[in-house]
Amino acid sequence: MKKRRLTKDPLLTSSYEYHLPDGLIATHPVHPRDHARLLVYNRKDRSITHTRFDKLNDFLPKECAVIFNDTKVIKARLYGKKESGGAIELLINRPIDAYTINVYIKGRVKNGTFLHFDHKVSATVTALHDDGSREVEFSLENIPLRFEDLLPLLDKIGHIPLPPYLGREDNSEDEREYQSVFAAYEGAVAAPTASLHFTDELFNELCEQHQHAFVTLHVGSGTFKPVECATITDHPMHSEYFEIRDKTLDLIQSPTPLLCVGTTSTRTVEYHVRTGEAHGEANLFLHPHNPPLRVDYLLTNFHLPQSTLLMLVASFMGLEETHRLYQCAIDEKYRFFSYGDAMLIL
Repeated sequence: MKKRRLTKDPLLTSSYEYHLPDGLIATHPVHPRDHARLLVYNRKDRSITHTRFDKLNDFLPKECAVIFNDTKVIKARLYGKKESGGAIELLINRPIDAYTINVYIKGRVKNGTFLHFDHKVSATVTALHDDGSREVEFSLENIPLRFEDLLPLLDKIGHIPLPPYLGREDNSEDEREYQSVFAAYEGAVAAPTASLHFTDELFNELCEQHQHAFVTLHVGSGTFKPVECATITDHPMHSEYFEIRDKTLDLIQSPTPLLCVGTTSTRTVEYHVRTGEAHGEANLFLHPHNPPLRVDYLLTNFHLPQSTLLMLVASFMGLEETHRLYQCAIDEKYRFFSYGDAMLIL
């Protein structure tokens, strides 16, 4: 009697586990950027092609339009001290209003704790949340700072907020490489990593051959938060500020097939399709039981096990095919995560 093959349940977090050898985590970028590898997957015939990112235009459907996320990464990691002299590390997550910022702090703090940073910048802890985040208000020489006034100071006192799995401190190379060539609007604390493969030349070439437009989604640190619930639909999805301008709205509302560069632009487009909103806070969770309604193709990197980003990839091609492609990438020694190689889903 033929054994029945057990299939994994796409609603279970454990179904998104896979083993990645440590040596396949990319800790530094490839030079030049567009010499990263590219795995091209065609859903029609389930074929896999191995190529290089600078050949991307050879594989894109001629009629498709391309949507990019033009967010810009800020130097969101700060090192400072409490009044008691104890060291702290602060990671900006996102602004709540003009003066209040949601952050994560390494080091024990309580309401009212005063934090000192370089260049006479300080912050006061104003709220503690159950999810581990804190609220702070920044000042310069005791004068309250609006978030937009804090940004230029972060260039002086902050550090590039590299993902924790890179296992190293940021350096001057990261200031250039952990930023897309079309980054325009400051606010992200993590890069939309599929964008990092574009050189100016490749970006311009693609834009000459395809309609294109931009969304802005300021990636928050919640993008690295693992799914800890046994059932993925119980996961409290983080929210991130987004904005879609009129040209992009026209493209989304047209019949033109869409390729989104990255999971962030995908979530932004799909959130608008479901809500009609063009700016605000997006918290859409795409997975196999909530697949994309408007985005036809996806360009993305390889993501962490049991992450919402891996579940988003599975929303395009199903859980089994996702595991097959990831195992293929592991067997072929692709480089994974933020500075790693890319995959194009057609």
